Amino acid sequence: MAEENLKAGLIVDKMYHHDPFSQWLGIKRVADGAGKSVLQLEIRAEMLNGFAIAHGGIAYALADSALAFAANGHGQIAMSIETSIAHTKQVKLGDLLTATAEEESLTPKIGIYIVRIKNQKQELVALFKGTVYRTSKTWEI
Repeated sequence: MAEENLKAGLIVDKMYHHDPFSQWLGIKRVADGAGKSVLQLEIRAEMLNGFAIAHGGIAYALADSALAFAANGHGQIAMSIETSIAHTKQVKLGDLLTATAEEESLTPKIGIYIVRIKNQKQELVALFKGTVYRTSKTWEI
């Protein structure tokens, strides 16, 4: 398991270093693994909408990155083919969001993941579901 997580970390390193959007968001990687990812970001002023709450796209983007890192951590190149999100609580300036992506189902071609996003009070602020297509290509690290 430790070797699998080390490999996943190297894959996510490669992905993250070629992902200027995740870097711009200020995403911090907390844990990398095959089928699992934990990411954090702090809500900044430029992430707010006209209601002074975080734009829904911010939580979506955080969850989408967690999905990508978790799904690709197995070493097989995977891309999302269907995603959805439910926003359950307002997110405000300065909130620290933690997204935890966990694998629910995995076949040779399809992976299904649930991403739970919580704030610093451990309150669920969004629930994201993602389905990925697993290609026949593997990551070279």
